[in-house]
Amino acid sequence: MTEREIWVLGATGRIGRSVAARLAEQGAAPVLVGRRRESLAALRAGTAGEILVADGTESIADAIRARRPGVVVNLVGNYGETASALVEAVLPDGHYVDLATDLSAVSHLLDRHSEAEAAGRTLVTGAGFGVLATEAVVAALCTDRSAPSHVRVDALASVAVESGVVGDAFASSIVEAITRGGRRYQNGQLVKARFGADPRTVTLPDGETVKSAGAPSAELVAAQRASGAPSVTVTSALAPTSPLASAVLPLAAALLSVPAVRRFAVRRMARASMKAAPRPRRHSWGHAVLTWPDGTTREGWLRADDGMDYTAAVVTEVALRLARGEGKPGAYTPAAAFGPDLAVAAGGTFILD
Repeated sequence: MTEREIWVLGATGRIGRSVAARLAEQGAAPVLVGRRRESLAALRAGTAGEILVADGTESIADAIRARRPGVVVNLVGNYGETASALVEAVLPDGHYVDLATDLSAVSHLLDRHSEAEAAGRTLVTGAGFGVLATEAVVAALCTDRSAPSHVRVDALASVAVESGVVGDAFASSIVEAITRGGRRYQNGQLVKARFGADPRTVTLPDGETVKSAGAPSAELVAAQRASGAPSVTVTSALAPTSPLASAVLPLAAALLSVPAVRRFAVRRMARASMKAAPRPRRHSWGHAVLTWPDGTTREGWLRADDGMDYTAAVVTEVALRLARGEGKPGAYTPAAAFGPDLAVAAGGTFILD
């Protein structure tokens, strides 16, 4: 299926296992990269791929420089730190994709657009339900239209929980969101907002409801770029909506602004146990409401199944397209790289007015 070697970093995690299996189903034999040889070997049995044991970002970066893979899929988390070192190793010979959802990590990768463009390579960040599910709806609603004046997006994932630990990737995303606080676009500028602001109950197209609130997630920058709107807000089903949480969050943010405290919090949270639980709703939804200066309003949805499964499908589709040479040079969010139909190719369904 591909002429270029695909490396999956963090292959033994939940998303990594699914991506490895999906790549194998499409005829690719990915190189599975992780810390534990036994876990990698067990996973390899179903993919016909190679395993590579590497402990830590620098070790992985050294291996990339030595082998020069065609596509590197970064699933190890802590993207604000790992993406920089890994992109340095990937360029100028390979392409790169990650699952970053926090605003700063995505923004930093997008800032490398000129560098990637000059190298003729593609960097894609936010290649999962987070970012794509709302970005694709905004892009579809904006097709052949002028820029709206206001955009609101709601990221409403529904995820089945596996028993195990939280893990570094999710823990670092949560801590980063609390530390950073809320954000929104106002008059074309990114400004501060309260994390958990504007709590709302959203009625979904299938009749179910879900609570969401303001969050500093990367859906914000993706929606603004896709629409060109001067005013953009984002809510997430993962954001706290209770009055108690709203009262406690500013104190937590102040404490986590101390680097040593933040690192400690990520380590403790990453080791916390989770019990298996079914997904709370039948579907995951990306939602967008766009308003134009003349008062015209358009609304759209993207329906997907389990948010984690959809994320694995998205990153697999992106990796295969990059390996086939279908990416355009530069740094992008997923719909910006491949268009809103990427969301459908990964298994989503649009409902647009």
